[in-house]
Amino acid sequence: MISTGIIFLGFALAAIALPLWFFQQSSGKSSTIIRNLLWVGLGAYAVGAVMSPAAMDVKFSGAFRDFLVLAAIGLGANFLVRNRILFILASIAGVFALGIYYKNILVPSFSVSAAETTDIDLAENAELLVELSPNAKLDKFDRVLRKYGLVAQPAFAPANADMTELDDYFVVDVPQKELTNLAGIKEELKLTGVVDWIEENEMVTFDDPVHSNKVGKINKKFGINDPDVEKLWSFEAMEMDKLYNYIETNNIKPKKKALIAILDTGVDSKHEDLAGNYKSFRGKYDDDPRGHGTHCAGIAAAVSNNGIGVASYSRDNRFVQVASIKVLSASGMGTQQTIIKGIIEAADKGADVISMSLGGLSTTSRQKAYSKAVKYALDKGAIVLAAAGNSNRNAKDYAPVNAKGVIGVSAVDANLNRAVFSNYVQDINMGIAAPGVDIYSTKPSNNYAVHSGTSMATPYAAGLVGVMKSIKPSLDSKEAYQILSKTGKNTKANTETGKFIYPFAAVKALVEK
Repeated sequence: MISTGIIFLGFALAAIALPLWFFQQSSGKSSTIIRNLLWVGLGAYAVGAVMSPAAMDVKFSGAFRDFLVLAAIGLGANFLVRNRILFILASIAGVFALGIYYKNILVPSFSVSAAETTDIDLAENAELLVELSPNAKLDKFDRVLRKYGLVAQPAFAPANADMTELDDYFVVDVPQKELTNLAGIKEELKLTGVVDWIEENEMVTFDDPVHSNKVGKINKKFGINDPDVEKLWSFEAMEMDKLYNYIETNNIKPKKKALIAILDTGVDSKHEDLAGNYKSFRGKYDDDPRGHGTHCAGIAAAVSNNGIGVASYSRDNRFVQVASIKVLSASGMGTQQTIIKGIIEAADKGADVISMSLGGLSTTSRQKAYSKAVKYALDKGAIVLAAAGNSNRNAKDYAPVNAKGVIGVSAVDANLNRAVFSNYVQDINMGIAAPGVDIYSTKPSNNYAVHSGTSMATPYAAGLVGVMKSIKPSLDSKEAYQILSKTGKNTKANTETGKFIYPFAAVKALVEK
């Protein structure tokens, strides 16, 4: 990194100038050049430290350590200068020591990795995502791989490789013994000249739902025969009957059946309230050992008017169908690579809407691969939505919701207050709100349960966008967000949550636009 190079240059100049200054002092001479060299070195070090992406406490601790080392160099030079032979030998050894200090101490402490991976879990056996320059000669890259025992293999295989640079990404496995030198390895890979970008392949989890046994009850049936709609306060808050009546009164017909891809732990494809609206991509995606993806699928596209369970956005089920892509394991864990592969697969299989109730803390430099994957999906006609997160923090620090082109979804309660756990979305380019507290929906093996989370809010928004996309297949994410935001209801904290989705007004605005 440039900042690390400046820091080292400054440190090296100061480390060289100090012994020379003491040497001249012992000879009864003084040199303005050497004194200026010392000040230039210290100044360059300070500039590099300020430019460094490391956290402030890391910068202070690193600077304190380096100035102690310079002080020790000065004291040693002052002592050894009395014996010229020892002084010369120590100076030669010091030059070699500078290289070791740079690689093993200075780079790791001021690099992006040191600043950002302290509290980040990396994927086992696949710690780095590396983007190589197109058509690059890989001799230097291969030498670094062999030096550290790294194993690299292609990370992504988009069907339309000409539309993206994702096919230039490799996933790199770093041996356990080399993980402490991850920053140094990244630096050497960058210096090969064939690496355009490196980012950590971070572990990702589903947006952990807040479990609840609380089930409210409303006194409306909305003109459908599903018995558990009385447990859906969300339908009352969104005035779902107005949407149903508008569609029927105006004979609104879908131009296509929009496909909503749920990227999660899988979906129970045989669930009594999902099977009629489910499309299978692969058999291995059609079960859900965790239950999280099934809960989300029921929110987005449960079968309405079948006399069982809950319902979704239309009385006749003509507008949307739901599919599953497993990007998380049974334990609820995945990686940045598996999420991106899921986005690519959903786009390649023709998904109109991609719903991701998952995420994690983002590095300050942002993960470029997420944004490239979202762009690929957008270019293929999909609209991508992601959960804001459940940490009561700024969603801009979470991925993939902070990726360019994503509609981020916060959660509100029945009184349209921001849920106490929901991240806030005012710094996300496209942020909206949806029901996310005490949400009753489908669970595997024909079960139902109540969960809370931005996980639940996201498929509510995705289901509505699916209906909109079925009416206007050319709808893109920017237009969808503008409509949702313009027609949405006010919450008790609009700035933090974005507007609360209002299905009737959104569909009406789309149809009459």
